[in-house]
Amino acid sequence: MIDVNEVPDWVSPPGETIFDVLEERGWSQAELAERTGFTRKHVNQLIKGVASITEETALKLERVLGSTAGFWLNREAQYRESLARQAELKDLEPFVPWLSQLPVADMVRFGWITKTTSKVRKVAECLQFFGVATVDAWNERYGNAGVAYRASETLTKKQGSVSAWLRHGEMQSEKQNAPSFDRGRLLALVPHLRTLCKESDSTVFLPHLVELCNSVGVILVVAPVPKGNPVSGATKWLNSERALVMMSFRHKSNYHFWFTFFHEIAHLLLHGKRLLFLEGLENGLNTEQEAEADQWASNVLIPQKSARQLSGLGSSAKAITEFAESVGLPPGIVVGRLQHDGLIPWTALNNLKVFYEWVEGGDESTEVPTQ
Repeated sequence: MIDVNEVPDWVSPPGETIFDVLEERGWSQAELAERTGFTRKHVNQLIKGVASITEETALKLERVLGSTAGFWLNREAQYRESLARQAELKDLEPFVPWLSQLPVADMVRFGWITKTTSKVRKVAECLQFFGVATVDAWNERYGNAGVAYRASETLTKKQGSVSAWLRHGEMQSEKQNAPSFDRGRLLALVPHLRTLCKESDSTVFLPHLVELCNSVGVILVVAPVPKGNPVSGATKWLNSERALVMMSFRHKSNYHFWFTFFHEIAHLLLHGKRLLFLEGLENGLNTEQEAEADQWASNVLIPQKSARQLSGLGSSAKAITEFAESVGLPPGIVVGRLQHDGLIPWTALNNLKVFYEWVEGGDESTEVPTQ
């Protein structure tokens, strides 16, 4: 059952204020009735909160008791809102089990929702976060999304976590003003975006990356994923004119970040606007579109002509570093490509990569991964 002591927004009826004024002036309810022209019964109902303060009542209280009509109407509105919120919390109690589908602890930790000990309040917080009025509306909007993904069974198990992460991206996108998506300008911008790979400091390259993407109608949001969420990147069309790309730094290395970034850009350039693409859901479907995006991202980072030299690099850090310099990349990205192609083990030469960690904090401004 709901413990009302955990609900801090109870507002006393405005009749209590009327009663306090009467006591202060030494007036009886009968005298107030005489001065206002109300019946004694109506005055008693006003004091008990049974009768509402209307505009006409507020004007009479203004003349007889003082303060303004606006004050009395605001007191009434606050009280009725408080009653409605109490009733809503009771109505939400059956939906407490829904919370088990959501990463509530991480949503609080990331500052996405407000911390509360009341379970029904958590339900209300989560509904507000998702921008829906009911759990049924949440199921309709977030439970039936069309998705091109790897491993549908994994997505099903992590539906709530993935949906929360995507919703955070949607909310962040609302804070950015961007022009309509321009495919031609984005394609022309790709070589410039690639040059940012050489900067290892995320606090330097991320603002530039966000700004450049924004200039062509692509909203880039970089945010941590809740624990257990396998997603490293996502591409979603917010509407026909604006696209959202999300990145999580889940794999922490500069290779994975930049490969995933250009993979998402490939979806925008090569594929339609109907599907939501999620990257990182392993052991499942490997669609033609995902393969195309993989190949496109690989070719952007290391063009096919240069890629022919990869098999001859072996595990030589010197050779890899020299090759990376010749193609304008940090060596860690070349190492990642060699590992991806099976030319060296995944455990080899990881010291050449740059790794990032999320700075802990409950404020969105702290959402910057650092080395």
